[in-house]
Amino acid sequence: MGVHEAIRAAEALLPGEPVDDGEDPRWQAIIAVGEHVEADPDPVWQFILPWGGHAQADLRDAVACCLLEHILEYHFDAYCLRVEASALADAMFADTFGRCSRFGQAQESANAARADLLAARLS
Repeated sequence: MGVHEAIRAAEALLPGEPVDDGEDPRWQAIIAVGEHVEADPDPVWQFILPWGGHAQADLRDAVACCLLEHILEYHFDAYCLRVEASALADAMFADTFGRCSRFGQAQESANAARADLLAARLS
């Protein structure tokens, strides 16, 4: 499945409601979008923008854990300023950023310092 097909499939399910038991199909669809983060980040970023600022906390968890933290893992320099602008403009997106763990490029000392600075500005 290509990135655009994965995005269409995910958007057909979103925002939806969290599932109490078993696998949440929304999370599975977002994971499928996340499979394209490393090779095709721009469409993934366009998907992250509206859903990363959604009012539903569970959906923001999925976007943070399955997409945003991996955009920063593989493409930190290309997306850091975009993440910063989105987080400063939208409190829900800021919350999504705050839910991210750090991997790969986001763990490098200079990048981690930039992320820490942003987190401090947002708190």
